[in-house]
Amino acid sequence: MFNGPILDYTGFFFLDVLTDSSKIQVSAVRESVRQVKLQSEEKKRNFVETVELQIGLKNYDPQRDKRFSGSVRLPNIPRPKMSVCILGDALHCDQAKEISMEFQSVDDLKKLNKNKKQIKKLAKKYDAFLASEALIKQIPRLLGPGLHKAGKFPTPVTHADNIGEKADEIRATIKFQLKKVLCLGVAVGHVDMSEDELLANIMMSVNFLVSLLKKHWQNVKTLYIKSSMNKPVRLY
Repeated sequence: MFNGPILDYTGFFFLDVLTDSSKIQVSAVRESVRQVKLQSEEKKRNFVETVELQIGLKNYDPQRDKRFSGSVRLPNIPRPKMSVCILGDALHCDQAKEISMEFQSVDDLKKLNKNKKQIKKLAKKYDAFLASEALIKQIPRLLGPGLHKAGKFPTPVTHADNIGEKADEIRATIKFQLKKVLCLGVAVGHVDMSEDELLANIMMSVNFLVSLLKKHWQNVKTLYIKSSMNKPVRLY
């Protein structure tokens, strides 16, 4: 599912980013987090607003420069309601039932009969997929290139894995990828998180992004955070 390096926050990188000679100060980021949370509290919505990190880059030519791509697992799950479905063998389908996780068996996939509309509908229904290791090689045969085209090719899981934990790992992992424009946006949390949880996610996200850039902070033009329905608050 993810291209480029994936770093786990439990590794040395987490220590590095918090001691990195960052251009943004923890105290200033905390104040920005407070502003975002306050905006949300002043006008409560009937859903939990996502907090997004918005990045503007400079001194980059997407046509000439190598496009970066990298994923990092954040310490606090930014998208707890992200829907994950497992394409499972018998054991994984039984495990999915036990934890009320959505699943599709081999028979369910065969019933789609390679129907492009149905496969597209399946890809659209879920944000991400897991698949039993034994099924991974069968997926192109059963579903064609539909999931791959949607950027949702499943993450493999073994019988030794805890599928609930694997789903949470996907929910906690964010991806930075430079495409044709110099603006990026990634979900780094939600307004029901504590200040400390948002702060940790934002600091890790920013410093990981900077590590991907060819000239690091010299390529960062602007950084903002904003909740879904409110104004952006500038970090840098």
